[in-house]
Amino acid sequence: MVDPTPTEAEAWAVLLSVQELGPASFGALLRQYGDGRTILEEASRPGAAARFTAIVATVETRAPKASEVGRGIVALARAIGPPLRLLRAADLTIVTLDHPLYPERLRAIELPPPVLFARGRVETIAEARTVAIVGTRRPTERGRLTAARISSAVGEAGAVVVSGLAVGIDGAAHAAAAHEHRPTIAVLGSGHLHLFPRAHARLAERILATGGVVISEFWPDTKATTYTFPRRNRLISGLSAATIVVEAGLKSGALITAKWALEQGRDCFLVPGPIDEPQSAGCLDWLRRYADAVRIVAGIPELIEDLGLFQEPGEVRTKGRRPSLQAELVELGPTAREVARALLTTRGTLDELVGATGHEVATVLGAITLLELRGLVTTTYGRYRAAGRLASAATPNPTVPYRRAVASPRPA
Repeated sequence: MVDPTPTEAEAWAVLLSVQELGPASFGALLRQYGDGRTILEEASRPGAAARFTAIVATVETRAPKASEVGRGIVALARAIGPPLRLLRAADLTIVTLDHPLYPERLRAIELPPPVLFARGRVETIAEARTVAIVGTRRPTERGRLTAARISSAVGEAGAVVVSGLAVGIDGAAHAAAAHEHRPTIAVLGSGHLHLFPRAHARLAERILATGGVVISEFWPDTKATTYTFPRRNRLISGLSAATIVVEAGLKSGALITAKWALEQGRDCFLVPGPIDEPQSAGCLDWLRRYADAVRIVAGIPELIEDLGLFQEPGEVRTKGRRPSLQAELVELGPTAREVARALLTTRGTLDELVGATGHEVATVLGAITLLELRGLVTTTYGRYRAAGRLASAATPNPTVPYRRAVASPRPA
């Protein structure tokens, strides 16, 4: 008999199975009710659909969509057993925005997915050094070899390769990492129960066996469609410090990933190829048209240097060294230190930070601004969270809620 009461992580997951409920709408509901289980409890009360619709309408311009979300949440709460059983049978790790291992780099993109469904070593998605390698599904043999060589070099330099598990360049990048027993992150364009492409089921198992992880933002029984892959591509670039396109035709989906990388403020590298090779046409076109925004892969040693992988993790590429976290917090003053400590021990709404520190709203907001300017705080859906070195001051432990993971920041 399945316990009909979901955990908080399960509540987030089943709520996001509601059709048309996206990150912005879910964030609006979270701001109103505080957590997922409270939203589900509210759904059993009279008039809940109308209240949900009104909240979603504040971020959703289409009224029919808002009302569909409101009705969908109420229907879900009345029959939560089947989706909860499916979720538990899938045996996946649910990584919510509140999870200590939710990737900080992904959290920084616009509208990050509130939930990731993961299979494998979840700690891999929180690695500090991540590089995406993507390209066409129909590569040349030279392109496949180039992807494998780049993947091996990136792994040798201590970074984790991210790609989309597709046939072609993606598969070559994953396979090279797995062959050398290095972890790699595969991002699905489907739910885990409909792994796509099926031809890479064995490669997925190999990725898991070598310390990697397979993730998806889609409900487990979601099938791959032309709509799901562009969403998947934004996660590939969002998880990565840089995206490398090895081969891409003029209309290749890999260029969508490159576009996301640039929009997310990440580095984008393209491998040039023969001028008469269709698989290189997209890369050459981008190198010509966006010369000021993208970078050329002039060679693998040069690429590793351009990626900054010869440096220690967290090392700043300047002549001087960055002060320690403790020194930075001292410089920012006692109020900023109190707010930083509170961020590691509370859920992170403005009201909670005010309550934890005892300061006025304006004072807390001023301290948050100082912390944001140093890259130590980020905001997502109206809640503040530790970022950068402040986030790493807490020892990740997936069994302990983030707000209780550490009582106070430690020196870097």
